[in-house]
Amino acid sequence: MTALPTHLFEALDHVGIAVTDLDEAIAFYRDTYGMTLAHEETNPEQGVREAMMTVGDPEHPHSHIQLLAPLDESSTIAKFIDKNGPGLQQMAVRVTDIDAVMAHLAAHDIRVLYPEPKKGTAHSRINFVHPKDAGGVLLELTQPGK
Repeated sequence: MTALPTHLFEALDHVGIAVTDLDEAIAFYRDTYGMTLAHEETNPEQGVREAMMTVGDPEHPHSHIQLLAPLDESSTIAKFIDKNGPGLQQMAVRVTDIDAVMAHLAAHDIRVLYPEPKKGTAHSRINFVHPKDAGGVLLELTQPGK
């Protein structure tokens, strides 16, 4: 069994919101809440078009809202919206070494969705803790890209 690090997670990185129309959602979060668009990309592997909206001062960003729109009906986000409607889809925590965190979780019988990390936003490495092992919450582990 791996030893518990001083802290497993560095920070709350973002909260993911499933949306049906990314452009409308960006405009809403910008115009209504005053958030700024930090990053936008299409991730075909995850089946989403996504945007990171900065919460607070864009010069010193600490947290984001991630807007996730499905690329087609077969994507996980499309299935989430069909089942639950638009809304809160996941919470992401920042880690410095996703492989070590995954090993630590496995040693404690906590399941992750993928055997190896996948490519996430802005070249990050990601995986997800199974909701059944995280109190019903889809918890994303995200190691920022270089």
